Amino acid sequence: MKISDLTKEHEELFFLCLEDWSDEAKESGRHRACWFAKMRERGLRAKIALDDKGVVGGMIQYLPIEQSFVDGEGLYFIPCIWVHGHKKGRGDFRGHGMGAELLKAAEEDALQLGAKGMAAWGLLLPFWMKAGWFKKHGYRQAGRNGISALVWKPFARDAKPPQWIQPVKKPPLLPGKVAVTSLIHGWCMAMNLGHERARRAVAEFGDKAVYTAVDTSEKDAVREWGYADALFIDGKPMPLGPPPSYEKIRKRVAARVKKLPATG
Repeated sequence: MKISDLTKEHEELFFLCLEDWSDEAKESGRHRACWFAKMRERGLRAKIALDDKGVVGGMIQYLPIEQSFVDGEGLYFIPCIWVHGHKKGRGDFRGHGMGAELLKAAEEDALQLGAKGMAAWGLLLPFWMKAGWFKKHGYRQAGRNGISALVWKPFARDAKPPQWIQPVKKPPLLPGKVAVTSLIHGWCMAMNLGHERARRAVAEFGDKAVYTAVDTSEKDAVREWGYADALFIDGKPMPLGPPPSYEKIRKRVAARVKKLPATG
């Protein structure tokens, strides 16, 4: 296996989270590419893992925590580490240590860049980005937000733990219309897919529903709302992970449209 910095050759693959075989991944739009272009100028780093045949099977992205969607100082933050685990497309690369090697390479790089530690988020359930996996690699929990944990590994004695940014604001309702609001950070292909489906679903209802996209890739926007990625339908959140189907979003919007007062 080989760990390499992300090159231009593999950028499009990186934007699709290694799922270039998936029509769903392509449905997620260009949000991730835009996020990458912006954050690369602010210290975003990315590495890929290739097997002995030169096939890309894993990836990791990390950036100064000050540019991330959590609070912290002097650390680097991992929004995503992913080893392709589908039998479709390029195949299942799990169980060969790719994740551990990617994490090790990112930690060493961050340390050389002067970071006081590395932070990440993980799920407390046995799915993708498991918090327990990070704990096996020396990370400790710094906070919890529902089923998500904030974890970190200090490199220096004076390193301070990261903190979640707490929910603050909800989108306003629109009299006589269904308000669908997407808070889009851009880093996650799966969440971008939910946003794109919501945008398309709302378009079916003409002037009875309004879709509003809010760019939360800036830290001030995350602090203003308390969310990096969220989808609200008339002020009520709709989970984005796993991505809701187009039909599910459309059904939720249609139910709200049906309750609108009659006009004319």
